[in-house]
This record gives sequence, C-alpha cells and structure tokens, in this order.
Amino acid sequence: MSGAAQPAIILVEPQMGENIGAAARAMLNFGLTDLRLVNPRDGWPNDRAVAMASGARIVLENTRVFETTEAAIADLNHVFATTARPRDVIKEVATPKAAAIELRKKAGHGARTGILFGKESVGLSREDVALADAIISVPLNPDFSSINLAQAVLLVGYEWFQAADDTPPVKILNEERPANKAELSHLFERIERELDARGYFDPIQQRKHVILRNMRNMFQRLGLMESDVRAFQGIIKGLTMKLKDRKDDGDPS
Repeated sequence: MSGAAQPAIILVEPQMGENIGAAARAMLNFGLTDLRLVNPRDGWPNDRAVAMASGARIVLENTRVFETTEAAIADLNHVFATTARPRDVIKEVATPKAAAIELRKKAGHGARTGILFGKESVGLSREDVALADAIISVPLNPDFSSINLAQAVLLVGYEWFQAADDTPPVKILNEERPANKAELSHLFERIERELDARGYFDPIQQRKHVILRNMRNMFQRLGLMESDVRAFQGIIKGLTMKLKDRKDDGDPS
C-alpha cells in the first residue's frame, strides 16, 4: 500500500533503542514503514535500535522524531491509541482486528491514520489517549496480561495486514476531507483561549486540566470534517465579536 494509505506507527517516549528496533522489524513484516518517535529517552538515531531491527533499516532510516504527541499526529485524520486499560475515557474501544478493518476503511476514504503506543513502563498518559479518536485494547489472559512494545506493534500490524481481505472496496461519494489533528488542535486551542479570556476557568482552576481533557475527548468523538472545523471557527468568531464590531458591520442590536 502507499505511504498515505498505511497507518503511521507512533511510539510515545520509548525508553530503549532495542524496543524501537524490534518494533521496526515487526512493522516491516507487514509492510508498515511510517515510524514516528515522540521524545525517545535515549535520543535518535540509536545504534541499539539498528542492531535489533535485523534488516528493517528502511523503517529506521525514514523514522521521524517529534517533541510532542500532538506534533507527531498533526497531519493525521484518524488515530487509535493502544491501552490495556481504557480507564475513565469515553471512547470507542476496539480489538486489533476491528480496528484494522476500520483503519482500512478510513484509508479508503482518503484519511491519513495512525496508531499510538505508549512507553514500556506506564503506557500512554491520559492526555495522549485524549488525542485519539478511539482505543485499541488487546484481549489477553486476565491472570497475565503483559506484552512488550514490539509484541503490541506486531499484533496490530498483523491484523492490519490481514484486514486487506476483509475490507470491502469503498466508493467515495463525497470528496470532502476529514479534519486532521492540527486543525482540531487549533480549534480546541481557540476555544480554550476564548474561555480563559472570559474567566470561565477562574472558579474551577484546580479542575481546568480535567475539563479541557474531557472537552478534547468530546471533539475527537465528533469525527469532524474540514468544513465542520471552519464552521466552528466562524461560530466562535461570531460569538466573540465585540458589540462595537457588530454595530460597525450594520448589526442594529
């Protein structure tokens, strides 16, 4: 598949070069080559990653490094987060197989997709999960539910590869593009900025980060198109326009 059609694999704050190399090897087994790293602990490039990749150098040579998860997914339209515990986040939860079929369908509609994997010790933070549209949860033995980073990438990559046979051809009736994460982030930042300017958070500062995270989750669930984001931006502009500006524009109120 083309680079635009395959999902990006995003490793958030990976701790060991060996695990990055093993993940790259797992990716290439299933034709995945878009590897992105967020703030890798031991820096990049990494000799131990090269040694562990065992021939998957093409993946490592094209690897991109980002300072934040938001930057790593900015160009993507639909993102899954892998986590063993969905916790208190209200999002759709899918098995790797169901997620793979959904990723194929999204790609068929022209969407750029990606999958987030957390650091080896603690996984993804709540803030990182909030950036995703849905969650991948791997069904495991409840008495021993521990898999390493490369195993998680291997499982998801395998299901994505297999899903090519399970995904019906897509007939695109509407060429409109889904909003990417950068556009959604700009919208969300503007909402936060306007609420801050009007003192919305003043009496609840201690809960501000929770409220913002919940708001971000809500916007991710909406599945907004590019035109939807423009419409929201226009609504915000209209709602925040000063009374004087409205009168200057001919509004008699």
